[in-house]
Amino acid sequence: MMNKITISYKSTSLLIEELKKQENIKVLKKRNLLSSLFSKKKYADVYFHTGILDEKSIENIKNAKITITNSFDLMNKIIEKTKISQEKIKVIYPSINIEYKKTKEVKEKLCEELQIDLDTKLIFFTAKNFKSSGVKEFLDICSSINYSNFKIIIAGEKKQIINLNFQISKYSNLQDRIILLENYSNIDDLFLASDIFLLPTYNKSFSTNIIKAMYCKCVVFVSLDNDAKEIVDVFASMDSPTDQSIAFKIDAILLNENDLKMIQKENRKLALEFTLQSSLEKINHLIKNV
Repeated sequence: MMNKITISYKSTSLLIEELKKQENIKVLKKRNLLSSLFSKKKYADVYFHTGILDEKSIENIKNAKITITNSFDLMNKIIEKTKISQEKIKVIYPSINIEYKKTKEVKEKLCEELQIDLDTKLIFFTAKNFKSSGVKEFLDICSSINYSNFKIIIAGEKKQIINLNFQISKYSNLQDRIILLENYSNIDDLFLASDIFLLPTYNKSFSTNIIKAMYCKCVVFVSLDNDAKEIVDVFASMDSPTDQSIAFKIDAILLNENDLKMIQKENRKLALEFTLQSSLEKINHLIKNV
């Protein structure tokens, strides 16, 4: 009989859901009242940690054979707080699972749908929570761009879009440029069609959308507040969500088609490391001797 590796996690992910399908993996059940009274507490061989380091998380980390987290920043915090050996903790960045299509074809289709000129450069923003992800800062930066032929696509849930509608009137110079898409059926196509993905977020936890945008050949900009800073270069890093130098960088990129294409190509090449298949291979290699 095969010895199964037990796993537990704070919150699930694409990688965890895929891992659960494997025959050698068993999810450690949460204890009910009866088991907590009459049996010794069990800990998973592999614990996946994201987010806040509360007491329960620390207990799971200290008792796991190996802990997997999704950024080096978080790994260092865990080591500092729990004093566990670095050997017992590994970093696997978030995974993406996107059907890649030729970006030119996707853009042609989208431009036809939205009735915009094919030569128009597209700057994209999407997030679960617009406010904490910096939608106001996004619009502030876009209103400082001098390049003439661009449109802004903002996609999200209906509630987020309705709230945003009240703020947009302040940006008179962007009125003709903004396209709001609520509950858009295929967000991946928006990444594939866009030229730039700008995320001036205040959120710390790793934004998977940055990897997704890079995979879809977007130039990306993300604030240093976010753990996704670990996979981007200095050019793509924002000192803060209100970093006004980004408007100049966007102008420079949009004015130079060769630079734009080069960065897009490099971003895609880097993001290939974070496909679901690639992450699955990494995790299976890490846990095979657990």
